[in-house]
Amino acid sequence: MPSGARLPTALRGVGGIVGSMKPFAEWLSTTSPSVFLQNHNSWAIPAIQSIHIAGIAIVLGSVFMIVLRLLGWAGMDQSLLQTARRFGPWLTGALWLMLATGALMVIGEPVRELITFSFWLKMFLVALATVIAVVFQRSLRKHDRQWEEILVKRGTTKLLAVLTFLIWACIIILGRLIAYDHVWGSWSPAAKA
Repeated sequence: MPSGARLPTALRGVGGIVGSMKPFAEWLSTTSPSVFLQNHNSWAIPAIQSIHIAGIAIVLGSVFMIVLRLLGWAGMDQSLLQTARRFGPWLTGALWLMLATGALMVIGEPVRELITFSFWLKMFLVALATVIAVVFQRSLRKHDRQWEEILVKRGTTKLLAVLTFLIWACIIILGRLIAYDHVWGSWSPAAKA
């Protein structure tokens, strides 16, 4: 991104919020749990990251299978409700696992995590994807016949399914970009810190 580029007006407040996280992140890095993880960084952070990545794989696999069913490309021998019941618990469990391991990563490396644009954009997309999953599962449980007979055939449903999968793909990319937040140029509070 060119150095003169500015954050869009709608997102300008994000830079200020993220930038104001620096004192908190610095304080957090001095707490006992953070110091413990920092002192054992050679094994603790990689172990936590490995578990986090396994959680991501489970989430992405579960979402992918549900999306394939919504698109009519796989799992047509099961109803949509059966597919969601099969993969939904894996999705929910993996989201909780990612929450726990993600919190540990933030505690272990708060300055690296909390003052990056990539981290906060990732968190926004995780929240959005989680809301989509909850709304989808609740709606499916309440109106499973309507989903099976009408909604699954709509182009907008198929588009939303693909977009949901793409949101998760972006979450993975943004997770990796946390270490390379400078790619955002002036959008990154880490570049100003």
